[in-house]
Amino acid sequence: MSQETQNSLELESAIGFSGHVVSGLRVHPNKNHLIYPLGWTIIIKRIKDGKQDFLHGHNNNVSCLTVSKGGQYIASGQVNFMGFKADVIIWDFEQRSIYAQLSLHKAKVEALSFSPNNKYLVSLGGVDDGSIVVWNIETKQAICGSPASAHSAGHCLTVKYSNHNDNIFVSAGSGTLRVWELDVPNRKIQPSECQTGKLKRIVKCIELADDDRFVLCGTTSGDIMRVNMKTGLLSDCGPVKTKHSLGVTALRLWNSGHLLVGSGSGSFTLCSSTNFKILKQVELEKGVTSIALRGEDQQFFVGTESAQIYRFSYEDFKAELISTSHNSAVKDVAIPYGTSELFATCSQEDIRLWHINKPKELLRITVPNMTCNSVDFMIDGHSIISAWNDGKIRVFAAASGKLMMTIYNAHKLGVTAIAGTRECKRIVSGGGEGQVRIWELQPRSHRMLGSEKMHKDSVTCIKIKSDDKEFVSASSDGACIIWDLERFVSLQIVIANTFFQAVCYHPEEYQILTSGNRKVAYWNVFDGSPIREIEGSQSGTINGLHITQDGKYFVTGGDDKLVKVWDYMEGIVTHTGIAHGGSITTVKVCNNSRLLVSTSADGAILCWKFPHAASS
Repeated sequence: MSQETQNSLELESAIGFSGHVVSGLRVHPNKNHLIYPLGWTIIIKRIKDGKQDFLHGHNNNVSCLTVSKGGQYIASGQVNFMGFKADVIIWDFEQRSIYAQLSLHKAKVEALSFSPNNKYLVSLGGVDDGSIVVWNIETKQAICGSPASAHSAGHCLTVKYSNHNDNIFVSAGSGTLRVWELDVPNRKIQPSECQTGKLKRIVKCIELADDDRFVLCGTTSGDIMRVNMKTGLLSDCGPVKTKHSLGVTALRLWNSGHLLVGSGSGSFTLCSSTNFKILKQVELEKGVTSIALRGEDQQFFVGTESAQIYRFSYEDFKAELISTSHNSAVKDVAIPYGTSELFATCSQEDIRLWHINKPKELLRITVPNMTCNSVDFMIDGHSIISAWNDGKIRVFAAASGKLMMTIYNAHKLGVTAIAGTRECKRIVSGGGEGQVRIWELQPRSHRMLGSEKMHKDSVTCIKIKSDDKEFVSASSDGACIIWDLERFVSLQIVIANTFFQAVCYHPEEYQILTSGNRKVAYWNVFDGSPIREIEGSQSGTINGLHITQDGKYFVTGGDDKLVKVWDYMEGIVTHTGIAHGGSITTVKVCNNSRLLVSTSADGAILCWKFPHAASS
């Protein structure tokens, strides 16, 4: 289908941060931009106003990121499937374009580091590769390579260049700590083993002193080793009294000579770099993976596994949460009727309300240890209805997030789909056991109006007709059932050899559109007969499906990680969006057809410019 490659969707904004990428959060040397990965994409975000630029070029998730000392280049590595090469891309920061694409490592690039004068880039392959390669940035060619660790040692996990010498860098990992010297004329790198005596440690992160006299190593044991760079001998190890729980995961030397230390438990400390004594400490949400300094501005940024970004000032050492996102699969998206300013997403433990133009979290509704499977706004905009895996339907106030009502034991195997009627008095729900139920909401209570079990597997999607007289339920049992909402009897059953994931009415409501295993199908509402079937994906399931209000276009997204905009009448793709690093879980077009929201299994929320925006 040539149309897929002809037109690309334009990404307007992105909510998310690949917080698990070690040292993935960086501040550009100009002090004005934050740089970080999100799935396949690298985001350059202006600190002042939040404006975003996007770098696209990887064909799988970004696994590591670094910025050159002068800020001219960004380098990023990726993961790939076993047996395939994992690319390193050097980006031109000013042009926002690819400067060089380097391909030698297998399966994963673990870490990257630029030499101090932008001459070379050193790259470290992952577990299945195990090699270190030094690249000439000017010629875009590899100078030399070597196994990263000795045969007797474990895997190498990190690499860092000297602050002053283009020919010296350090690597560390499981039982290995080496200082390397680059011999350019002979195209060789020579390692010198550092001796830590009886101390056997797995090093997760390293930091070099400003004068390159010693290297500091953060370990999984929760202590920090200081090793002399010239002699390769261990100087000292600390802290003695207070170990960092779940290991030291991030290290940075502060301008004052103090040490910023992040741990796997989320504790973030300011330590003395001489005796490792803890001077200040705060607790963050989940493990710290990145510390990015903003020069001499007495300010720095911290990224965590929970995809949060915090801003700190050195004076008060208080954490200001500046960026939030989901760090697990986004299950559903809902847009309030009659507005295109807001949307809600649901995931594990929470529902979040976002402003669409300047992606910012406005409200978070948290239910600990539970997963929200589906969410919808009541049409009056006063309440949010939600479906949870503990079998409960929860109704929240849209403005405050306050719990207004709970319907207990709504479904035995969890509530998997939900929708509200236009008169805002009834809810239709579907469960993991295949039941479909109708609930009446009363001022201070509720009652069940009907329950039917015609589906043999979990209900994946429910859509109600605009007149509140009919609704359709889709199930992974391969059936879509069109129901009479007033009498609660089935009118038509649509059956196909597929796992139905999504369904929607055409705005004129004489047809329904379904998605499942690689296919999108059009069906006649009146007799359930098939009208048309098109190949929606080359691989995997189509999980998300939504149609525009004028019925001219529809949007799909699924396991192939591609957002596709289709012409409804022609049945062809007009535009394709490539940026997601995880399977796309849902897609929605805003009411004014200006923006398209897509979400994925890695927690990312992307807002695209809809290419067929309705003329005002």
